[in-house]
Amino acid sequence: MGADRTLVEWRDVVSYFHQLAAESDRVEVTELGKTTEGRPFLLATIADPATLRNLERYRSLQKQLVDPRRTTPEQAETLAAEGKAVVLITCSIHSTEVASTHSAIEFVHKLITEDTPRHRAILADTIFLLIPSLNPDGVDKVAAWYKRYLGTPHEGAPMIELYQKYTGHDNNRDWYMFTQAETRLAVEKVHNVWHPQIVYDVHQMGSSGARMFVPPWIDPIDPNIDPLIMQQVNLMGSAMAVDLTAAGKKGVVVNGIYDHFTPARHYQSYHGGMRLLSESASVRYATPITTSFSALQTEARGYNAQQPSWNFLEPWPGGRWSLRDIVDYQLITFESCLYHAAIRRADLLRNFYKISARAVSRGSPWAYLIPKAQHDPNAMTRLLETLEFGLVEIERVQESLETPGRTFREGDYLVRLAQPFGSFAKTLLERQDYPDLRLYPGGPPKRPYDVTAHTLPLLLGVEAVAVEEQAADLKLARGGKLGPLAGSVAESLVLALSPAWSNSWRAVNRLLKARVPLYRDQRYGTFYVSNQGAAKPLLGKLAAELDLPFTASEADLAAHRRLRTSRIGLYQGFVPIMDEGWTRWVLEQYEFPYRTVDNKRVRQGGLNGEFDVIILPDTEPQTLHAGYVPGALYGGAQAPLEYTGGLGAEGAEALRSFLENGGTVLAFNQASDYAIERLRPPARDVLDNLSNDRFYGPGSLLNARVDISHPLCFGMSPQQAVWFESGPAFEAARQGNTAARGVLTYPQNGVLASGWLLGEQFLAGRSAVMDVPIGRGHLVLFGIRPQYRAQPNATFKLVFNGLYYWEP
Repeated sequence: MGADRTLVEWRDVVSYFHQLAAESDRVEVTELGKTTEGRPFLLATIADPATLRNLERYRSLQKQLVDPRRTTPEQAETLAAEGKAVVLITCSIHSTEVASTHSAIEFVHKLITEDTPRHRAILADTIFLLIPSLNPDGVDKVAAWYKRYLGTPHEGAPMIELYQKYTGHDNNRDWYMFTQAETRLAVEKVHNVWHPQIVYDVHQMGSSGARMFVPPWIDPIDPNIDPLIMQQVNLMGSAMAVDLTAAGKKGVVVNGIYDHFTPARHYQSYHGGMRLLSESASVRYATPITTSFSALQTEARGYNAQQPSWNFLEPWPGGRWSLRDIVDYQLITFESCLYHAAIRRADLLRNFYKISARAVSRGSPWAYLIPKAQHDPNAMTRLLETLEFGLVEIERVQESLETPGRTFREGDYLVRLAQPFGSFAKTLLERQDYPDLRLYPGGPPKRPYDVTAHTLPLLLGVEAVAVEEQAADLKLARGGKLGPLAGSVAESLVLALSPAWSNSWRAVNRLLKARVPLYRDQRYGTFYVSNQGAAKPLLGKLAAELDLPFTASEADLAAHRRLRTSRIGLYQGFVPIMDEGWTRWVLEQYEFPYRTVDNKRVRQGGLNGEFDVIILPDTEPQTLHAGYVPGALYGGAQAPLEYTGGLGAEGAEALRSFLENGGTVLAFNQASDYAIERLRPPARDVLDNLSNDRFYGPGSLLNARVDISHPLCFGMSPQQAVWFESGPAFEAARQGNTAARGVLTYPQNGVLASGWLLGEQFLAGRSAVMDVPIGRGHLVLFGIRPQYRAQPNATFKLVFNGLYYWEP
């Protein structure tokens, strides 16, 4: 394990763990399900034989401790004396960070074959849950790519595909929406079954700073995380740092680089346990690197890699750094985490109970009310199902009730926050007030590690209202189907379907696939279909499966535009783009057929013969234009020549011709700056060249006014929160008789809805989304991410409408 220029393949990992389980009475291996691409997803459970024989007893004990409504303090004390500390270690969610799967294999072997006092304590007093990779597909993708170029100038070159089919690096940003198969398996079958006291997630980072980060984290910490959890994180992380230092390992940083704000990167902190993280300095996959001391970072987040400080006591002197070095550091932190969990077993279990007891005694707000009457009931269902998957208890109002300042209607949903996992509900339902952190007083902003908002009602376009005080006499009940009333089909020859319902788009695509004639009102966006013949049974099936109402209409079908399946091209170059992967996921979930269009195909031109719409995903303009540059070094290696280049001048001209001849181009976020620069539309980015100390929006929800009369906005609300993340904002400029038109516009004030925004005045009255006619076609400039991490149902409709925004 950790040998230079050697990587494991997933089949060998699977085979080895099954062999361990067959030969050792201390290891149990379970295949939890299949990954996105069909590989087995493994959990290894490691403990002494007596513990393994009684796993169900310990699972039951955990469930009792996590819910103090069913367990008294006296009972909890007995359970804490009897129980085991449950520790989950998860590896290689980011598959280019290859070391942790190697470390997992070697550590388990050492644990069950080397009889040491620490190992005996770990086996006796913990239940060690190990996921050797949270992304097995990526283990194989990375290994195959790396081995392909061993011994060439391209050894260690960057990959040309996402190492998770849809999300790439963002698979570690999915811990509250649960979109991906691997996330759902880990949460449903490990987190929610075992409720671990500790989740230790093992990562790697850049090569030019510290050799390893362990907690404490830097600010900000999400205030919804119990302080007792964070104090334990500080304790456990510091213990890991002590053990690394005792072993002579240098370059260890604490309280640097990584904050603990967004639940997108962790789950257990809202479920009574702690999330630990380590980040090791990387190599080029398995190829060693050499870094001089003088090349180490002097302005890293929270420390200087060339100077000792309280949180970085022993700088690494520079030199050779290898995969084996990473494994050696990780073996120490694996053992440290488990050993300190073992010796503090009873305290961890007592505190686990205390954290839940504090959660169920929460005060204001008392609850969140989610009215049953929503603009998009399917989005409401998604919100409720997301909360329920995260073990949040949801109740329904049984009888309408009028109280001072609040009306509760029968069928409304209520989420009381005084429940074991109320912190998870609260952080997702409330608006974030991210602190205004600066590098120094009055100076530029301190960059958040990820983003600054995660308010699900705003993302999904769902009304959710905080209720500050308990409503007396309110009758509530749990259970039953979440979401709107069952779908229905009216007794009418012509039926109408609203574009406001998210699932309408699934129905539209199924109807078109079945060759059912489908029509659309060009003033309001309503879909119409005849309720006769072969369509009739399909409509009933769609209504039932998708919770959709097909309502009666007197529309004259001949007076409306007949739809045909849109020919969609999604750009995919050689540089992997996470936004492209998320776009693929959304298109597939809503059953839009699409084709990938690459650099070569775009440059060939003649795109109108194959496509109606081309999507440019969010990425830097230079990535679209140039891709990987021939001869350039990426982490010390050249990209293979056949995978270099981008759209280039030819591609830009081909896209311009596509527009002039009637095509539609949807340019997401930073791709809009590429479009402005290369496609020459009558629009400009008003944020261009503004420094961060004047304008900064690193990932927030902003308020926008929606032109619901515009075809791009059919089915949307007049006011909508949109996801802004370091994007542009637009101002129209005239060319001849053509004028660009803003379809989403920021208000004059009150722009920030949730998160953090500096320089609101630069957005006031500007366009968030702009429709720019070019020839017979349309360039749609998005200054937002309308399908951000597959979350914002509220702005999905901009994309979906855009896919039909072309003349037949």
